[in-house]
Amino acid sequence: MADEEPVDQKKLLESICQSNCAKPKNGYEECVKRISGDDTGTMHCTGQYFDYLACVDKCVAPKLFGKLK
Repeated sequence: MADEEPVDQKKLLESICQSNCAKPKNGYEECVKRISGDDTGTMHCTGQYFDYLACVDKCVAPKLFGKLK
C-alpha cells in the first residue's frame, strides 16, 4: 500500500466539477470562436476564461478541503 502513487484529489474533483460549469465554459468557447480571425492580437477572452476557472474552483473548494488530511 505504501508503494501506491497518491491520487491528486484536486484534479479528480476538477474533472467532476467541469460539467457543473457548462455555461461559463460555453461563453469562453464562443469568445474564442468570435476572435479567432483577429490578427491584431488585441482581442482576448481572459474574462471569460477566468469566469470559467472561478466556477470550477468554487465547486471544487468545499469538496477538496474535506478530503485533505
